[in-house]
Amino acid sequence: MAKPKACKICNTIFEEGEKCPACDSRENTEGFKGRIVILNPEKSEVAQRLHLKNKGNFAIKTR
Repeated sequence: MAKPKACKICNTIFEEGEKCPACDSRENTEGFKGRIVILNPEKSEVAQRLHLKNKGNFAIKTR
């Protein structure tokens, strides 16, 4: 099983490939802290405060 990586640009967490599936950036890291799972970004107060428009897994902080 591959180690999860987080994009340094948009904080999306992904496990496969070297490119972020959300923003196509190659700047990623295996070192990140925390995880936020957004299921419904339209109704989520957390997503609104963090300006997240898509559902998915996001890192709180990337290194």
